This record gives sequence, structure tokens and C-alpha cells, in this order.
Amino acid sequence: MGANQNPHYQLIGQMFQKDYHWLCSSVSRTLGCPHSAQDIASETFLRVLALPDPLAIREPRALLTTIARRLVYEGWRRQDLERAYLESLALAPALVHPSPEDRALVIEALLAVDRLLNGLSAKAKAAFLYHQLDGLTYSEIGERLGVSTSRVQQYMADAFKRCYQAVALP
Repeated sequence: MGANQNPHYQLIGQMFQKDYHWLCSSVSRTLGCPHSAQDIASETFLRVLALPDPLAIREPRALLTTIARRLVYEGWRRQDLERAYLESLALAPALVHPSPEDRALVIEALLAVDRLLNGLSAKAKAAFLYHQLDGLTYSEIGERLGVSTSRVQQYMADAFKRCYQAVALP
């Protein structure tokens, strides 16, 4: 069966023709930038293409809206992480500044860590980052966060469990 005969591709092609401009307009209202909205809409349809069973889609616009909204939030989160990284980099001596390529790799690594820790409480994330990036002890972290050392141990166990699960999964 050729690609143009595949019912998945046909369905998504029809959805694209019907809803792409609608989705661009919707995202553009949120972002205020039609070019970024087109990027988000295109990525949304790529994600729909990757779904295991597009024929099971019952409410296409609801699905498109949900995926697009997540992509917008991911973009905002990326901007926040990038801004925080660049602010901390501005405080470092000039000799420590990485190349643009290395900066991009660091930002991607930060985003991967952020995704990995998604779902942990803010204090658990902070505890993990204080320990891994700043080298603080559990008692120092507890003082900063206003929690007991045993609570910091629980935070770290949760964070390390997520790290292990991410590495152990194929």
C-alpha cells in the first residue's frame, strides 16, 4: 500500500487541510507571532503523525489544541531555562564562557534534566539541583529549603529514582 493510500496519512492529510490555518490562528493569538504559530502548528501535526493510531482520534481540534498548548509551554519553559542559564553565565569570568555550540548543548541538557524531574515538587527539584550542581550537603540543602535532612534524603531518593528509570528504560 502506497503512502497516499494509507488511511492514517489520508486522515491526517484531511485534518491538516481542514485545521492547519485554524490552528495557526489560534496559536498566533496566544503567541502574538504568526511565524512562531506556524512552527508550532507544523510540529503539532508531526506529533499527530507519530501517534500509534490516528484513526482513534475522535475530537481532532481538541487534540490539536492540547498538543499545540504543550508545545507552547515547552517553548516558554525553554526560554526561561535559557534566560536563567545566560544570566548565570554573565556572572562567570569571561574565560569560562563556552562557545555557542557548547551553550546550545548545555541548554539541551538542562531541558532534559527539567523533563526528567517533571512531576517532582519544587523543593525536590531544588534539592536535586543544589546537590548535583552546587555540591551542597543534605544538611546545607535542608537549611536552604527549610526542611529536615531526612526530608532532603526523601527528595533525593525520588529524584534519583527518576534518573534511574530514565536510564533503565530502552
